[in-house]
Amino acid sequence: MKLRKILVLLLVISAVFTACKKDDDSPQFTPPRDLSEVYEEDILDIEEYLRTHFYNYEEFQANSPYSIENDAFTIVFDTIAGANANKTPLIDMVQSKVFPFGGVDYTMYYLSVREGLGQEIHFSDQATLTYEGISIIDNYIFDSAVTEAQFNLLTVGSAAGVVPGFQQGLIEFKTSDSYTDDNDGTTTYHNHGIGAIFIPSGLAYFNQPLPGVPSYTPLIFKFNLYKRAILDHDEDGIPTYMEDLDGNGDAYDDDTDGDLTPNFLDNDDDGDGYYTKDELDYGEYVIMVGDLEPTFASNEFESSRSQFNGQITIKTVILKDTNGNGTPDYLDKTSIPE
Repeated sequence: MKLRKILVLLLVISAVFTACKKDDDSPQFTPPRDLSEVYEEDILDIEEYLRTHFYNYEEFQANSPYSIENDAFTIVFDTIAGANANKTPLIDMVQSKVFPFGGVDYTMYYLSVREGLGQEIHFSDQATLTYEGISIIDNYIFDSAVTEAQFNLLTVGSAAGVVPGFQQGLIEFKTSDSYTDDNDGTTTYHNHGIGAIFIPSGLAYFNQPLPGVPSYTPLIFKFNLYKRAILDHDEDGIPTYMEDLDGNGDAYDDDTDGDLTPNFLDNDDDGDGYYTKDELDYGEYVIMVGDLEPTFASNEFESSRSQFNGQITIKTVILKDTNGNGTPDYLDKTSIPE
């Protein structure tokens, strides 16, 4: 079962319940455990795993991380024991970040084998990658995609996204900077991000069991990140990542006009009666693979990128400020489109 299918299932199932035999044979619902209590258990399990496991770093050409050979590298975890007793543990190689979610400040760890040389990926983009999902308790592989798959990192409506921990780990990496068409229906990506994320259950599936994985289980996701697509969920010309005005990684809490519709789903962000897309300017650049990236104006941002036959087309959005008051027209109710 692929990750998106699991998430669709989770959107349908609101809670896991246990049917207890009573006189009336009615089902009894077991409430979820306390988030903080589970997190304390999870972080101990994660850190114990990091102390007792290593990855196949000796197979990775660290002196030349962005080599063609390393493009095919796949992370393999193993236990530090026996012949592997002198291996460097993961705890000495991982980085950490704190992500507040559901009232808990979660510490999550990620292993950056290589960051990637391509584009940064935003919390609201679509990612193209291969991955493997693993239970940290017994190394059981509950999900994987050995050929490239696409996932929206932001969940909107009934569309399946990814768990918060996966999203927050992935945005620490970058995409490939080029690729080769293998002329057999496959693609070889170059200089992409390679890593793994170690996720407390509160940033994963928490009390929802997975096939072969019980509730409240910390997880690992290994991945190779290949491409991104910048999403504009309301198609108003402003990429969704730019609609996160307070920069907290939550697009749902930004509502400039107070109409209870977040900006990233609102085609008139300032409520002035003019469509947001009509209060913007747009640009386009065409370069070849290997060329220097174009230099954007201070009020210009990439909105999409495509590549065909070695030619890269970059489209941009330009934020106008007609009255010069420091607020872009699309967020300024006093500004009237020309």
